[in-house]
Amino acid sequence: MMKTYSRTLSCGTLKVTPTGGTTALDELFDVAERRNPKRAFLFVSKVLGRHIPVKPSVMRAVYQQLAALFPACDQGPVLFIGMAETAVGFGAGVFDEVRGSVSDPVYLTSTRHPVEGGELLCEFKENHSHATDHLIYLPQNAELRRRVLEAKTVVLIDDEATTGNTFINLLQALQQDAGLHNITRAITVTLTDWSGDALAQRSPIPIQYVSLVQGDWHWEKNPDAPVPVMPAVNVTATGSVPITGKQSWGRLGISSPSADLGRDIQTHPGEKLLVLGSSEFVWEPFLLAERLEKQGAEVKFSSTTRSPIATGFAIQSAIAFGDNYGLGIPNFVYNVAHQQFDRILLCIETPAASVDPALIEALKQVAPAVEVVCYE
Repeated sequence: MMKTYSRTLSCGTLKVTPTGGTTALDELFDVAERRNPKRAFLFVSKVLGRHIPVKPSVMRAVYQQLAALFPACDQGPVLFIGMAETAVGFGAGVFDEVRGSVSDPVYLTSTRHPVEGGELLCEFKENHSHATDHLIYLPQNAELRRRVLEAKTVVLIDDEATTGNTFINLLQALQQDAGLHNITRAITVTLTDWSGDALAQRSPIPIQYVSLVQGDWHWEKNPDAPVPVMPAVNVTATGSVPITGKQSWGRLGISSPSADLGRDIQTHPGEKLLVLGSSEFVWEPFLLAERLEKQGAEVKFSSTTRSPIATGFAIQSAIAFGDNYGLGIPNFVYNVAHQQFDRILLCIETPAASVDPALIEALKQVAPAVEVVCYE
């Protein structure tokens, strides 16, 4: 029997009771405090490569574990959707492992960065989030566009499901607003699923679940704790800095990875490397990290984020800086400042000059060599 997981934070106590799955809870996540009055705690994944640096091989093994649980799916086209920003790379990894076993697969991500000249498919909300509004765009490629518009199965991918509300909001947007009336089946893929049967009760179509752990959580609020103040990161807008990177990882749809970022970058056995993705631009940086790990380097992968999290508990250190999109919002790198690396590769989809010098300076305290990697 799996153990109940309990963490007491300054603002309350979280208890998680597992009801299924094969992975120990503390192998998958730790808990931190959100700087968000809507929900005071955050499950911080140890295998996602977002808030805690992790080996690419560990991330790939998780994608393979979930792919092994994926149900038979002969109703194509199959539309996979990864949730911005936390699960865009996770979704691409699951898609990468499953795409060979389904017909007409296509992967799309939601985004908070409007695409200039793009055709919006739908919008939906993630009500409890630090950034509530999501956009989904139609692919510009004709074949990928066909797969989206004719999709019969939709696969919704996020790092966790707590209430299922976000998935329901997205399903309704796809069917009612985007007019994807051929969808007759939904599959959710998460690392951890705390939603119970809430999705099945509310879903307009049959729905199946894939996750490594299932359970129930209970939050006991500390009535004396101060209400956290959230930085202004709830921005879904075009910034003053253009996106110059290739849209080859999900925002405009993919059927297979490009794996063409940083092709000239090499390493050697034993080099301690940190590859940092940025915001939603994480899948191609992950593939770069994976390639370098296979060359024998000691590689960790992580990413910048707009998610405001208090230090303490799962967050041992934080670097704050200005975003590289010209949105004027704070971004963060967690659990890096207290470590040491030989080299850091910061991967961005905007011009190299868009990086806040404060971030470069902070990273130079962690590694003697800091390189900005982009498609310029």
